Amino acid sequence: MPVPSDPPRPPDRPTGLQPPATHVVAGVITDARGRVLLARRAEGSELAGLWEFPGGKVEPGESPEAALARELDEELGIEVDVGAALIAVPHQTPRRLLRLDVRRIAAWRGTPRGYEGQALAWVQPERLPRYEMPAPDRPVVAALLQPDACLVTPAPGDDDAAWIAGLDAALRAGLRRVQFRMPGTGLARRRHLLANALLRCQAAGAQLLVNGDPALASEHGVGLHLRAAQLGEHRERPLPADLPLSASCHDEAELAQAQALGCDFVIVGPVHPTPTHPEHGGIGWARFERLRALTALPMYAIGGLARDDISEARQHGAQGVAAIRGLWGG
Repeated sequence: MPVPSDPPRPPDRPTGLQPPATHVVAGVITDARGRVLLARRAEGSELAGLWEFPGGKVEPGESPEAALARELDEELGIEVDVGAALIAVPHQTPRRLLRLDVRRIAAWRGTPRGYEGQALAWVQPERLPRYEMPAPDRPVVAALLQPDACLVTPAPGDDDAAWIAGLDAALRAGLRRVQFRMPGTGLARRRHLLANALLRCQAAGAQLLVNGDPALASEHGVGLHLRAAQLGEHRERPLPADLPLSASCHDEAELAQAQALGCDFVIVGPVHPTPTHPEHGGIGWARFERLRALTALPMYAIGGLARDDISEARQHGAQGVAAIRGLWGG
């Protein structure tokens, strides 16, 4: 995805008016072995040496699909059938707003070559994070590799067995990232339920993070989710790099703190008002996108969302959705 160079700085616009985003399309091209094609920006170009998903700018009057087919023909010498949307990533540079619209390539014909002087590499998906990329491409890697939903567990009520059955159902339904949240539950009971949750998540290959309790997370060797109010309590990452760290964020300052701590992903919202937090009005998708544009971290949208909202969330730059009721059970 060649990031176009910044044009000369335009005259100042009236307060409150924003220039339209530069629309860029890129394709996820895979071969018969499941490898993904990356292109390296040639010497002398902006961001030279970085690896990216190939594509380019949408011209006026051109559809994203036509632009992507044209760019891949010009850059790589291949004909393509453009497939499903993967993610659309807004990204704010110092001088402009980009929108990286990423599509899967359903089929392609020809032999890819770097007709613009760029090196090419076929990369196994799990190795993609090792490649240094422009900021808007990194959420694309996360969209390819990481879960598109994060379950936030509900309080267990009076029935631990029913709660465990609900978690089992969610895991059977394919949930692979779980935030263990136990408001108003005593420590002994939290330990008991966490031990049960850990066994089940390990068996399912799901990632588990404890909400708000670094000691409990460390005790069980699992990840940690920081509440927004906890971000300022830490000056460095509060657990080893091999354990996942996430945080809840509502504004630019909290997002910057999460990034400074080395969080692996963040949860942002509420997008819509929820029964859990009726005192907070929803920020809406436009505000979510403005926050999305400030970081390359994977970012889940939360607040009145469910599995059916994942596709829409992806079109606003989200990794997917996080939810309690919308993802609990089968």
